Amino acid sequence: MDKEEEFKTIEILNGLVYCNTAKKYIRKNITISSGKIQRIDLNTKSDPVSPSSFKIDAKNCIVTSSFTDCAVRIREPGSEYKGTMYSELKSAVGGGITRLVCPPDTDRVLDEPGLVKMLINKSIEFKKAIVTPLGALTRKLGGQHITEMGELFEAGCIGFSQANHPIRDNQVLLNAFQYASNFDFPIWLSPRDPWIGRDGDMHSGLTCTRLGLKGVPNCAETLSLVTLLRIAEMTNARLHLCRLSSLESVKIVREAKKQGLRITADVGIHHLHLTDLDVGAFDTNCKAIPPFRGQRDRDALTEGLLDGTIDFICSDHTPVDTEDKTLPFSEASEGQIGTELLLPLTLSWAKRNKIEMHEALNLISTKAATVLNEKVSKVEVGAVANLTVFGVNDRWIVEDQALLSQGKNSPFLGYEMHGKVHATITVSYTHLTLPTKA
Repeated sequence: MDKEEEFKTIEILNGLVYCNTAKKYIRKNITISSGKIQRIDLNTKSDPVSPSSFKIDAKNCIVTSSFTDCAVRIREPGSEYKGTMYSELKSAVGGGITRLVCPPDTDRVLDEPGLVKMLINKSIEFKKAIVTPLGALTRKLGGQHITEMGELFEAGCIGFSQANHPIRDNQVLLNAFQYASNFDFPIWLSPRDPWIGRDGDMHSGLTCTRLGLKGVPNCAETLSLVTLLRIAEMTNARLHLCRLSSLESVKIVREAKKQGLRITADVGIHHLHLTDLDVGAFDTNCKAIPPFRGQRDRDALTEGLLDGTIDFICSDHTPVDTEDKTLPFSEASEGQIGTELLLPLTLSWAKRNKIEMHEALNLISTKAATVLNEKVSKVEVGAVANLTVFGVNDRWIVEDQALLSQGKNSPFLGYEMHGKVHATITVSYTHLTLPTKA
């Protein structure tokens, strides 16, 4: 059940807030007014407030900064049958996400200022999560002609990307990096060779051979990665590497960071849980870009997060129409939904690897916001009230009819999750959005 109203005062009662000094969660009350946190105290009772206030009982719940997701396809414009902006923003806020980055591979491609402004303005109308789009690096993502990055940046793009479309001509790639570097525009690219594994279905390995599918070897990522890093070094461009998936890539990026290159990197939450073995009997919900790789690769991604080689986790949310997932594996579309699963999957990953919950939450909140050069919202007096309230021990089953996203393409359908969002307070423009589940 959604409840969207503008309240003068919001009280979050008995929530567990992380204390940096004590290094633990402490029960506190939080009072929000005029879009900011006005008071945080240890009282178990709140003072009487006016009828226009809204109270959230956060007993046994964590109260934390809301999440930032740097890879959410909202499918508008052009592919509303896969997901509408309303459904996907609703899904994002339902997962505790108040800011998201939208790749440019919409239909039409985000390669014109007018399209970017239209997308942003439409997202504002819903007063839910804040949408920050990436502009196309090349026109129509065709890899031949560089876009007018300056105009796209002024229209609201925070960087430039090819989504999952590699550039075949390295001269075009070099020109794009040089142009972006002149204005310090960040470039977001997925390391993906345009030729090796271009017709592949899954990671090259024993499972791929057993299933008789076409493989995508690790070198399809690493060869492209080396090229991107070399050009970034030559041009001193700001480069963000999207969705690393292999052990070799983690090693390469680790060394590049030691050399002082201006690079950051992320990993999709699904790649921290799944391997090529999960494809099983041709499960198309496990068809992904990049593909799920081996156990050693999955472990290396965790190591990369822990030592700072990889900066943050994203959902790589990609709604796909059911018909496009019920085709034979080689014909099915890639992608998984993830906004509503980002929190519980991050919590389970942290538990499995004995990572402190506070540190794990930073990987889907403050660290992602830092890469975006956004001011990091904190749970402190005077801070902007972008908050998520969730029950860390709440158990729930992933069922397609209960998912808010229009897409139902999750490899975790039927799985039990731990951690459920009860409220997301989004301060955007003049409204407070409080999605709650009955």
